[in-house]
Amino acid sequence: MALTLAESAKLSTDMILAGVIETVIKEEHILDQLPFVEVVGTSFVYNRLNTEPTVSFLDVGDTWTEDTPDFTQLSVQLKILGGDADVDNFIQASRVNVQDIEGAVILQKAKALARTWADTFVNGDTGSDPKEFDGIDKICAGLPASQTISMGTNGGTLTLAKLDEMIDAVRTKNIALIMSRRTRRTLQSLIRTSGAILESRPGAFLEWVQLYNGVPIFINDYISNAQTVGTSSDCSTVYCFTMGEADQGVIGLTAPGGMQVEQIGELESKDATRHRVKWYSAIAVLSTLSLARLIGVRP
Repeated sequence: MALTLAESAKLSTDMILAGVIETVIKEEHILDQLPFVEVVGTSFVYNRLNTEPTVSFLDVGDTWTEDTPDFTQLSVQLKILGGDADVDNFIQASRVNVQDIEGAVILQKAKALARTWADTFVNGDTGSDPKEFDGIDKICAGLPASQTISMGTNGGTLTLAKLDEMIDAVRTKNIALIMSRRTRRTLQSLIRTSGAILESRPGAFLEWVQLYNGVPIFINDYISNAQTVGTSSDCSTVYCFTMGEADQGVIGLTAPGGMQVEQIGELESKDATRHRVKWYSAIAVLSTLSLARLIGVRP
């Protein structure tokens, strides 16, 4: 059963771990909404629908034809993301009345984990680094050509018509958009020019989430604005995807227990205590129609 990180934080009895999960969500808001499925073992195996079954109208006495869907079995391996953080025992003891140094160090490590995960969520490529998981850009490139919409041979300025075309390429429900800040500024300008404004709703942590025609917009600072399309090298990409297992969309994968914070203990070589923040995770795209991208978006 899928569970968001925000919900898993409520179930944690460890205050440090709950604080780490909350920090990760605040750092990358996509993690507030993306459902995660617990994976027992090292990989998640699933069947992706290729061809839907067909039905037809028949007359009395007609011969019924059997027709079944066609699937491709795929497997996604969990990847190890994390790092160690040392807390100087003297500083922790002498400065605890000013600030909890241990807590501050661990939370900074959590922020680094969130940023690296957000980068990999878009740009991950096991071909370049087998230690990471494939991100939505590489996965989308392997989907049918209909799931990639282009602004033109050499790119072009974003238009609402092209954005709508890309959104329509996603046939499943519970969708979201993810883009760079520059692209969001362009979208805001287009909406204002049309005489409207982007809707907004409050998020889980009092932040405002903007909406385009009811579709939430998430910002990812790791979507490059310097991609090359044709002769243009100032392009970016916008993604649209469905979130959740029930809608055959994009899901997060996590080992049982989710994120973990371990106290490794006192170090022999220095007067410090080591903590380890780690997460065994990945993502999966369940349906070929649950993810699309718009490439060649110029300023």
